[in-house]
Amino acid sequence: MPDSSTTLLWQVIRQDDNGNQYRVGRYATRDEAQQVADRLDVRGHKQLYWIERIGEPAR
Repeated sequence: MPDSSTTLLWQVIRQDDNGNQYRVGRYATRDEAQQVADRLDVRGHKQLYWIERIGEPAR
């Protein structure tokens, strides 16, 4: 778990099969965010997961 001085610049976004989008979590590194997205993606549900750098335009 990051300490309070860590900047969380990456987020994992989830989109369900109805098109609703939710932020799953915020992470300090791109690698950390990608690992979370990959773990969630292998569960095989109809959800789509991706990562975004916070402050960049949404997909």
